Amino acid sequence: MMSTDQAAVLEPLRVREISDAAIAMIDELGTVVAWTQAAQHLVGYCAEDVVGRSATLLLPSSEEALGVSAFAEQCRAQGGWSGPAAVRHLDGRTLNLRVRLSLLRGQDATHRWLVSLTDIGALSPGMVNGSVRESLLARAPVGITIRDPQLRCTWANDTMERYDGIPLDRRIGRRLKDSLPGFEAEALEAVMRQVLASGTSALHEHRGWPPEDPRREHAFSASFFCLLDADGQALGVCTLTVDVTSNQRARERLAVLSQASTRIGSTLDVMQTGQELASLAVPLLADYVTVDLAESVPLGKEPSARIDTMYGRPRIFRRAGLASTHPGTPESTFARGEPISVPPNSPLAAVLRTGRSHLEPVLDASPGTWVDQDPARAQKIREYGMHSLMIVPIIARRAVLGVALFSRGEDPVPFDEDDLLLAEELVTRAALSLDNARQYTRERTTALALQRNLLPHRLRGGVAVEAAGRYLPADTDAGVGGDWFDVIPLPCARVALVVGDVVGHGINAAVAMGRLRTAVRTLADLDLPPDELLNHLDDSVRRLAGEDDDAPDQIPAIMGATCVYAVYDPATRQCTMARAGHPPPAIVDAQGQVTFPDLPTGAPLGLGLGLVPFDAVEVELPEGSLLAFYTDGLVESRDDDIDVGMHRLGTTLAEPEQSLEDLCSSVVETVPAKPGSDDVALLLARIHTLEPADIASWDLPPEPAVVSDARHLAAHQLSEWGLEHLVPTTELIISELVTNAIHHGAGPIRLRLIKHQVLTCEVFDSGKCYPRLRHARIVDENGRGLFLIAQLSNRWGFRSATGGKLVWADQELPSTL
Repeated sequence: MMSTDQAAVLEPLRVREISDAAIAMIDELGTVVAWTQAAQHLVGYCAEDVVGRSATLLLPSSEEALGVSAFAEQCRAQGGWSGPAAVRHLDGRTLNLRVRLSLLRGQDATHRWLVSLTDIGALSPGMVNGSVRESLLARAPVGITIRDPQLRCTWANDTMERYDGIPLDRRIGRRLKDSLPGFEAEALEAVMRQVLASGTSALHEHRGWPPEDPRREHAFSASFFCLLDADGQALGVCTLTVDVTSNQRARERLAVLSQASTRIGSTLDVMQTGQELASLAVPLLADYVTVDLAESVPLGKEPSARIDTMYGRPRIFRRAGLASTHPGTPESTFARGEPISVPPNSPLAAVLRTGRSHLEPVLDASPGTWVDQDPARAQKIREYGMHSLMIVPIIARRAVLGVALFSRGEDPVPFDEDDLLLAEELVTRAALSLDNARQYTRERTTALALQRNLLPHRLRGGVAVEAAGRYLPADTDAGVGGDWFDVIPLPCARVALVVGDVVGHGINAAVAMGRLRTAVRTLADLDLPPDELLNHLDDSVRRLAGEDDDAPDQIPAIMGATCVYAVYDPATRQCTMARAGHPPPAIVDAQGQVTFPDLPTGAPLGLGLGLVPFDAVEVELPEGSLLAFYTDGLVESRDDDIDVGMHRLGTTLAEPEQSLEDLCSSVVETVPAKPGSDDVALLLARIHTLEPADIASWDLPPEPAVVSDARHLAAHQLSEWGLEHLVPTTELIISELVTNAIHHGAGPIRLRLIKHQVLTCEVFDSGKCYPRLRHARIVDENGRGLFLIAQLSNRWGFRSATGGKLVWADQELPSTL
């Protein structure tokens, strides 16, 4: 069988061989009785030179002329001949041409021969190899008719009857419109008159239904030549007709495949891709098409069933595509998205089990067949006259993604092997798109789960701040990127606010962001000042980048990042900030005045600039202030300078009376509507201040006797707060903390109690010796103080502070407070 591509190449070759041929007609004795201008152009002889003379005039030697009689007998026996031959040109040179002799029949069993001479080498160099070309042209059936100037048929060959169904006795002596009335006959006769008038040739395509294939419309290409007599006058017209249906169908199939490349896989949605396949195939290939996908495919999961393991397993699919020539697709018993069950003994099950397509040119829907297993389907098949069926598996990487069903009802022509090849090609292309979409769905599901776990589910600012945030990824399809924000509760009622931006977009940037966010939280647990935290974070980023350098084939985990980190203390309204190449935060006071504090910029993280330390700035925030942290995607764009974006942000923030959620929405609405080139993260924090009555502070001299005073001061304050039940444990904790400050610290001591969500006891001294929990031996007299504190408190810790260090311990408060 000839492939679609071969047909597309060889059919035009056959048509051109005929349309470019030099035509002559000879009688039974070998005398030339008609000539054409094309023959004159090819061999140099005009009609006056050859008409009425023997055809041996064109042979190059007299020896070859002697064998003409025997050759003529052979041609009569075979009904014609085709092959290469040497022909003499008028100027004496020899031409190597392709000669075709076709037997023509006339009235009263008379015969003539039509000779066509073709210069094969000039047809289509490089199109196809010589042996294939010779084979094709030798076998090509050509219908031939000869008509007189009145367009009455005088001669014809047997092939013409196969094309139009007109027997010879009804053809000879009649015009075409008398034998085959209709629009096409009138159009063909108009071309014949034009050829007779001009003396040249013409080409015309028309359609018909040959008797051998009456249910399918065929396309024909007709070449017309003006036949000349010895005086060079029009003697008649010769028509050579070729069936070019396969060429036309090849072109139509190529057009369908060309459409498939643009119409299938336009999105990364598996259900949409399935619908695109169905919509393309109707009505170009079928009247009704369904596309059913394995139930796991729309979820992005790997199909559980392989071709060789389908037998015996339940086959549940989901209808993804549905198309019909009837509005509303009434043939389908299932709507898009509904689960589909496959009858176990049906061709559908066989296709899924074997992985091979099923072609049923004539669908057998009689009682007792597989159709009866599904009464609803059987009723639809009979109601809409479905008479031909194709089922093609959708396979990618040996996994059965689904199955496509093609059916014809209105189109009376049954499916054939060519239709199946086209259906398989369409399904193969759709399978690639479906597999890509399935993998994308899986990755997107993973990415969304990653995003949900990386970004904070709930912003907990404790008593220090009320917070709200927004995140807009540049990769809106994947839904993830490299920007992040976080609110981290710290000891002593403080809170850390952080916003960061990792270079890049998508899941790789999200993973890098997750590693940075984890690192920040780990460093925040150490209660480091913002500048020290950024220094350690920079070291971490550079270390991770160094590890990636050892794996050159791996995408770098972190290619650079910016960050701003702030710590707010509600007891003092002091906010300490530091940034690493990140835009400065905005501070909005209670009256709506917006300022951007002058913070040292700092180098971005991971750029190898660790020798330059980060600097922190301490700012006292006015009562009722609002802090806005953001990434550069909010204020930068290709069209505007960053100052324009910061001014736009400040204008929107100048309405602090709005709720934080509403204010977040107002800010993100200022982002340009066109597709973003960068992720956007926004964190808003409205500060709170602890009531002075909830804080008690005392300065103590570094003397052993002060320990007793510290216990009494704390007990009295707890009584005022109604926390008498915490006095015993608090006295023990304060005794140990103050004693350690006297023995291991330096300078004055400050004791502070803070009542917020917990009760915090703080002891400050100017020493730099940090406490370390030890496990004292039985014989040791010291070393049990911190162990006692750890047992009595909910948690404890220490941090560096301006001029020294601070050790703290928290105790739970009753839930009624």
